[in-house]
Formats: sequence, C-alpha cells, structure tokens
Amino acid sequence: TNSVVLDILKLAGVQATSSCFVVPMATGMSLTLCFLTLRHRRPKARYILWPRIDQKSCFKSMVTAGFEPVVIENVLEGDELRTDLQAVEAKILDLGVEHVLCVHSTTSCFAPRVPDRLEELAELCAKYDVPHIVNNAYGVQSSKCMHLIQQGARRGRIDAFVQSLDKNFMVPVGGAVIAGFSDTFIQEISKMYPGRASSSPSLDVLITLLSLGTKGYRQLLRERKEMFSYLSTEVKKLAENYNERLLDTPHNPISLAMSLRELDEQNPEAVTQLGSMLFTRQVSGARVVSLGTLQTVSGYTFKGFMAHADQYRCSYLNAASAIGIKKEDVEMFLKRLDKCLKALRRGKGQQDGPLTPNVDVDADMEKCKIGEGDDPKTLFPA
Repeated sequence: TNSVVLDILKLAGVQATSSCFVVPMATGMSLTLCFLTLRHRRPKARYILWPRIDQKSCFKSMVTAGFEPVVIENVLEGDELRTDLQAVEAKILDLGVEHVLCVHSTTSCFAPRVPDRLEELAELCAKYDVPHIVNNAYGVQSSKCMHLIQQGARRGRIDAFVQSLDKNFMVPVGGAVIAGFSDTFIQEISKMYPGRASSSPSLDVLITLLSLGTKGYRQLLRERKEMFSYLSTEVKKLAENYNERLLDTPHNPISLAMSLRELDEQNPEAVTQLGSMLFTRQVSGARVVSLGTLQTVSGYTFKGFMAHADQYRCSYLNAASAIGIKKEDVEMFLKRLDKCLKALRRGKGQQDGPLTPNVDVDADMEKCKIGEGDDPKTLFPA
C-alpha cells in the first residue's frame, strides 16, 4: 500500500518524495505523531509556530503533543489572507531557535485564506535550522498545493507533509498519509506509533487506487480542476444577481468565497440563517462565516473564528471543488443557494427554512425507497 501511495504522491506533483506510510489515524493525530517524533530531536523546544488557520484539529494536534502553539496572524493582501513571513522570522529570533520545535504550515484551506508561502517558509526553516511540518490535508488533489511542497523541499526545508485519505482518495474517514524527503525521519515517525491498529484504512486506499489506476486518478484530478473553474464562474454570476461578489482569491485552488455584505447589512441574523437553510437542504459542504465569532479551542480564544482573522472585511459563504465532484453537484448547489437567497431577500428565511419541502431531496429519497414487494438481494447485490 505504501508503495502505491508513494507513486500517487509523485504523480500528483511531489516527485522528490522519498518515503511515506499510511497511518490508521486522521490528519490531526498524524500531525501529533510528527510533533512527538521531533521532541526527541529537539528536547529543549516548547513552541510551534503556526500561521493561523481556523480549523480545530490542526490546533489541537499541537496542544495534544504537549507544545504551546504560537499563533501568527495573517496579513490581508487584496481579498486574500496570506502568511506574515516577517512575523514568523521575528518569532523564531524572539523565542530562540532551540526553543522552537517547528513551523507548522498549511496548504489547503478555506478561502479567503490561501495556502501558506511554503517556499519562503521552507527557506526560513533552512536558514535557522528549524524543522518544518506541512498540513496538506486536502492538498493531494491540487497540483498547485503539491507544486508548493515540491518547490519548498527543493529551495529550503520540509521535514514531513501530512494528507487525509478520505479527502483525497474518497475512502472512509480515519486514515492519513505521512510523507517526506528523508527515509530516516519518516521511519522514525512510523516507529513512534504505539501498538497495533486496524488495517482498514490501508486496505481501503489500496483497493480504491488499484480500482482507479493511474489513468482513473488522473481523470479525477482533471475533472476536479475543471469543476473548480465552472463553480467559480457560476458563483460569480449568482453573486452579481444579489449585488454581492466573488472574492478575488487566485492563490486558493480548491475553495472560493462569495461575499454576504449586503445580506449582513440588511439583517445580520440572515447570514447564519442562510447557513442553516443550506444545511437543511442537504448542502453540507458549504459554510457561512459571520463576523466577530468568538471560539475557545484548548484554552486559546480566537476572535473572528472561521474567518482566519480577528476582523475580516465582510461576512461570506464558502464553497469548494473537491475530488469526485460532478457538474450535476455544482448545478444542484447553485440552484439551492439561489432559492435560499431569494427567500431571505423576501424576508421569509425563517418560515422557508427547515419546514419547506425540498423537491430535489424528496425525489432522491423516493428513488431510495424499498417497496413491500422488493427483494433487497436484487436491489443491493453482494
């Protein structure tokens, strides 16, 4: 399995990868395993430098490993939230190189946050001899994210990068791949895993990749990229119909964001109501971000949580093009989003929320019903 996955990582863009292994844990705990391995190499280290990304598991992975996260706030460039390289370097010097366990960067993320400046961070890590761990949770499906890792390893230092199995290979939740450019370090991480575990994640990804083959996986990557362009174009058109706009985030290859400024100005509660309405219509991938949300994670309070910044310029809606997405999925999402926005514009969001029958969903549910005379063996063959 590890050999097949290594081949896929190279095919996806990180050709310099020398070693990898499948872990029976999700991305967060896999990151924790990397940090615990580094502890033996840097016994005096207490801190992990972390350019802010508002996702709980990557923050908790550092706390669980027993380290103190040092949050580096992002800088706003246009609509994009980008890595503050000067702040990262200043913190390394301020805390002392020997007290910094590593820099913990991120590739795939929700817009308007964009992938970290991996090449520059890798150069900083090489300059100060500080390890560099990359959270590449969704990144295998994006040639841009994989190119950033490849270039970072070529120009500077990346010790390991971690990716989710379910997000990149469409298998059940509960597995990850830890990969890197040093066989020795990757073997050290694998030996840190205590005890035994289920073989299901390894078996699932092996069966999936053997079924798809190289051509099949390449085709999925190509379709995802095409659907992202289609999604961007159509969301932009829809946004303009409601006097909103598609935020300009060209450095994010997976996720996009549509402003909800006018909706927020008319009725701040309508922003969160939109998220609720979409969820009850089986739109679970999109998320609505309102301003000023406070969230405490492992004792650290984030202001403006989910927006990746204390105060972003407007509320917004996120959507993403993930591997396996089809044109029909995009069209269905746009149709339901349009209906919800129309209802909120009329001021009927509260009434038209959970109680409104969803014709599309009802039709899908109808197809799944088993009649009294149906034989389950013919409907679901072994």
